[in-house]
Amino acid sequence: MLSRRTLLTGSLALVATPTAVWAQNQAEWSQNYEAVSRTRVKRTTTPMLSAETLAATEQMIEQYRGISARGGWQALRGADGLRVGVKSPAVVALRQRLITTGDLDPSAGDSPIYDSYVEAGVRRFQARHGLSSTGTMTSSTVTAMNVPVDVRIRQLEINMGRLRSHAGNLGNRYVVVNIPAALVETVEAGMVHTRHAAGVGKSDRQSPLLSSKVVEINFNPYWTVPASIIRKDLIPKMQKEPNYLTDNKIRIFNGATELSPSQVNWFSDEATRYRFRQDPGGELNSMGFVRINIPNQHGVYMHDTPSKGIFGDDFRFVSSGCVRVQNVRDYIEWLLKETPGWSREQIDTVFKAGSRTDARLAVPVNIYWTYVTAWATPDGLVQFRDDIYNKDGLGNAIPVASRVPTAPDEEMFLQN
Repeated sequence: MLSRRTLLTGSLALVATPTAVWAQNQAEWSQNYEAVSRTRVKRTTTPMLSAETLAATEQMIEQYRGISARGGWQALRGADGLRVGVKSPAVVALRQRLITTGDLDPSAGDSPIYDSYVEAGVRRFQARHGLSSTGTMTSSTVTAMNVPVDVRIRQLEINMGRLRSHAGNLGNRYVVVNIPAALVETVEAGMVHTRHAAGVGKSDRQSPLLSSKVVEINFNPYWTVPASIIRKDLIPKMQKEPNYLTDNKIRIFNGATELSPSQVNWFSDEATRYRFRQDPGGELNSMGFVRINIPNQHGVYMHDTPSKGIFGDDFRFVSSGCVRVQNVRDYIEWLLKETPGWSREQIDTVFKAGSRTDARLAVPVNIYWTYVTAWATPDGLVQFRDDIYNKDGLGNAIPVASRVPTAPDEEMFLQN
């Protein structure tokens, strides 16, 4: 899970070893395409919010200041679309860019051929920036490479303050949601237990920063439509598709009285006076099979989703503020491990039965929704993410890569 995010960088050397060796100055390309390295490096178990990460980030700032003192790196030109097998002068500049940040060993040379060494280096760079590790120079990859070193230094400095604010005792068992990374991390006894891709709030419907506790799991929950979604999504949807509520098993209530969609004037704000509730059902319900309750003033929570395709996207800023969790059964199994009667077998049974069931945690688990766009770990890995909510205060210094979900457009209700 998410192993592409855990490749080496910094001062560590390139570890990929192709099965064929080429002379640097060879004129013709003769690579066996099946020989491209897929070497994986063990993922760090160091929590993002930890003294170790704080210290590593401080050290990385010094490393990047050294890069700056040596002249930084030059912006790439003509690199968009480069891939294995291409011969271009831009590949020479790309090699130097990768060498500068430790994504490619200097011994890889200066050949203009995009070989498996370059591909492996690009994969490492992409992993560190939350991009799909395709090994191909996409426009998002070029954008990330062309951010100047001094801007990256400033980004690391800004995030030092965020990391420092969570340097205290977070608890023996806790959860961290890093919003810019769209990532959920469970931590136990000072080590990361699991990591989960997440879907978080869009830029105009942001997931809030908060500290709370996970207190309850709702299996096969109803979904009550938030007022903001009634206004922004439901009313416009019903104006175009009068059968939408019925097709999606969403019912309308005025107090205890159920109304028919035909009784509502959808070309007015009448709908905002009613309660809309979607029936349970993991394949249709917007919360999937599970809702994870975390008391907070913002009315947000975590949940499963029927739209599993989003977890394979680079861009996962897709919700109305709540957080969708990949591999949710593994997540709730960890949350409930100290609650008697809730083994993985019992969890799977409830999923299969489709019964409406609640599980109260015997020991609530601390949870922190954070906003960290740059950090490093003791193994020499440094990560950067887009400042999707523009909280770093760097303006357009770090362009948000033009990334959009690759999955088909979801139904308007699958926002939370």
